[in-house]
Amino acid sequence: MKLLLVSDLHYTLKQLDWVCSVADQFDLVVLAGDHLDISSTLGIDAQIVVLLKYLRRIRERAPLAVCSGNHDLSGRNGDGERAAPWMSRVRELGIPGDDDFLEVEGLSITICPWWDGPIVRAAVAAQLERDAGRRGKRWLWIYHAPPAEAAVSWAGQRHVGDADLLGWIRAYRPDYVLSGHIHQSPFRKGGSWADRVDTSWVFNAGRQIGPIPTHVVLDLEEHTARWSSLAGEETLRLDDPAARPVELLSPP
Repeated sequence: MKLLLVSDLHYTLKQLDWVCSVADQFDLVVLAGDHLDISSTLGIDAQIVVLLKYLRRIRERAPLAVCSGNHDLSGRNGDGERAAPWMSRVRELGIPGDDDFLEVEGLSITICPWWDGPIVRAAVAAQLERDAGRRGKRWLWIYHAPPAEAAVSWAGQRHVGDADLLGWIRAYRPDYVLSGHIHQSPFRKGGSWADRVDTSWVFNAGRQIGPIPTHVVLDLEEHTARWSSLAGEETLRLDDPAARPVELLSPP
């Protein structure tokens, strides 16, 4: 099984075009949040309309899974917490999204929403506890923020990842966690695109300019992960307990 991880496209249409162009090479495409750009001059509602068209196009070429990120919070839920209600329209397209659990070729997948308050945070905790009871042999989480204290959350001067996620990983030990959010982690000394929390592999492809986004390809049959960016490429063996990213690549 081969997966493509991309995150933090922030309504960069050329990068969405690239995802569309390569989607059919993968068994699953994962877009791990921040699809929209709250700093854009184009309104969020207009961005959503265009993005949904892109998601439909990608889904026509390959299975697709999508989670929300902090830039995707377009409204509030019934409890008054900031949320991404438009994600329900993603599910209407037949695309798994926030709160979903699915099985793809023997891989159990949990898709978590971005939480912005205690009620949704508690819902994510309950979701992970529930899914731990029905997971298969391999378990993958899609969660926009990377875990705290890991190289994938290093911003150059401090870690800015999710401390709750770190605790949940240590409690439930998923095999893989696919994230984004901290754009610069792969390009900072002390940061990386991949790390381990206990036995769990965690990934954050980062973000770059240009028509091709930074991305990670996971080949679960070959037990490899390959990161590609303007700075170059790097490959890790996922079945090597001692594997770590090599000398940090310089940013372009």
